[in-house]
Amino acid sequence: MCGHPSAAARTRARVVFPLPVVPTTETRRTDRDDILGRTPVKLHEYQAKQLLARAGIPIPEGRLATTHEEAEAAARALGGTVVVKAQVHAGGRGKAGGIKVAKTPAEAREHASTILHMQIKGLRVRKVLVERGAQIASELYLGITLDRDRRRPVVMLSTVGGIDIEEVAEKEPEKIARGWPDPLVGLLPYQARALCFDAGVPAAQRNAVADIAARLYGVYARTDAMLVEINPLFIQTDGSVLAGDAKLDMDDNALFRQTELRDWKEISPDEEVEERARALGFSFVQLDGDVGIIGNGAGLVMATLDAVQRAGGHAANFLDVGGGAKESVVRSALEIVLANPKVKSVLINIFGGITRGDEVAKGILSVITTHPPSVPLVIRLSGTEAEAGRKLLEGAKLVSKATMDEAATEAVQRAAETRGVAGGSPPAMRTGGSPPAIS
Repeated sequence: MCGHPSAAARTRARVVFPLPVVPTTETRRTDRDDILGRTPVKLHEYQAKQLLARAGIPIPEGRLATTHEEAEAAARALGGTVVVKAQVHAGGRGKAGGIKVAKTPAEAREHASTILHMQIKGLRVRKVLVERGAQIASELYLGITLDRDRRRPVVMLSTVGGIDIEEVAEKEPEKIARGWPDPLVGLLPYQARALCFDAGVPAAQRNAVADIAARLYGVYARTDAMLVEINPLFIQTDGSVLAGDAKLDMDDNALFRQTELRDWKEISPDEEVEERARALGFSFVQLDGDVGIIGNGAGLVMATLDAVQRAGGHAANFLDVGGGAKESVVRSALEIVLANPKVKSVLINIFGGITRGDEVAKGILSVITTHPPSVPLVIRLSGTEAEAGRKLLEGAKLVSKATMDEAATEAVQRAAETRGVAGGSPPAMRTGGSPPAIS
């Protein structure tokens, strides 16, 4: 049998937040049920820790703050050393400077002021979690996700915690112990203990870690999670075990029955475009470049990204409109790409199969007629009704190219020209011809 946490440990599993934690109107509009019903729910650390605490998993005492004044007050209430942690739906917060240790309330205020003005992987930090500092002796990793090959959950435990588990899997795969519990019965006590032995968990903490693993599996199953992990799972100097961080991604197909977690769904202003794209059924990923990409078919879009990179550019996004895209869909795709202020040119690469070239052309014309883009458009059409599409586009303010590589080169050069026009209009568009020389 697994040991249960002591009364002292259960006392530590307390977090001071308003319950339930419902996003404000600043971060979630109430009229977007269509978006909320189509996208995965990624919980913030402070939300995931509430679920762990309910399950009896020890967590540090913490308070949520949205201003540096609140962070200072939280640090003063907690007393002693605290940790100020950015709350965004992105990994790598520590490496980006989003996690800071503060020994005084004034220092917590200073760190919060800095973190609340940060962007981490394109997402602006709007809240921080102020937690009581832990007395760390060592760090573990504990996570559960779906193993699609075995068609059952996989529980992973490692004594190498606090870093990306992907890095451990690549460099030291032998340091990750894995178990595949039966989804009908869950993670049994003997299986949890076997994981602790396989991972090399110290004998004094095996019962506590096995108990936390079993409780974490319960959270995974009850929330219809796709991923739940504690990284790091602290072993403290007094021998107790504490969840230092928590992550939970929920399967969006289960939102109909996970009503509380559905209300916890947050869409920050930085994620608006991605959420809108997913609501329309697009496969969309925001990237860091300045050449907007639209294509039909994931393979073609990936090839287009590679062509842009070979031409010396960097893609601003991945957007796949799918098959059979109509005029309104193509128009929406263009509007989504052009909503990114970093985009300096747009490359549309369509191979006509289900998607007809003339329908694509109508969508493009609709956008540039009603809302003339401020950046150059480069089009490559081939396949079904591609010739009809090219004829519709004749005379429009865009560039048409016959091959993907030619179109990618043109789009990269146009982006460079647009970047070079300080405060003015982008260079005049033309149809066909060779790209201008760039000095």
